[in-house]
Amino acid sequence: MESNILNLLGLGNIDPAIFILALLALVLILLLIVIIQGCKISKVSKKFNKFMTGKDAKSLEDEIVDLFHENKMIRAENDKNRKDIQDINKRMQRTFQKIGLEKYDAFSQMGGQLSFALCMLDENDNGFLMNSVHSTDGLNYSYSKVINAGIADVELSDEEKKALDSARESVRR
Repeated sequence: MESNILNLLGLGNIDPAIFILALLALVLILLLIVIIQGCKISKVSKKFNKFMTGKDAKSLEDEIVDLFHENKMIRAENDKNRKDIQDINKRMQRTFQKIGLEKYDAFSQMGGQLSFALCMLDENDNGFLMNSVHSTDGLNYSYSKVINAGIADVELSDEEKKALDSARESVRR
């Protein structure tokens, strides 16, 4: 079968059935694309209809205004929470966070380690050291020493130094 049109295009020696099959394949591909696009449009249409059900422009405006109001309230609450957390962190710096305890025998003939040195420090290594000495006659003698920036106001015994070092190392950040 000869075609004048194909001869003019320089494709006269190609069978016209090949062109028809190629065009049929192209039509099928385009039909598939149309079906896919129709499905996508249907999904968007369903979402739009669900969103607009029972609503007019005024009620949508009210909803948007409510959302902005809620957003503003949430931001204010968030700012308040942030300030509260900063306040708590400031307070935490002044609370005792580091504790060191050193138990010992004050006298060589006694056992049971009834004497102790207790050190309690805040974040800046300020606090106190308490030493409780259990004597051979069964009495307890307690002494306290002020600690500023990790330094005692008076000379420390070996046990007190151990308690202070233990407290300073008890919290690592």
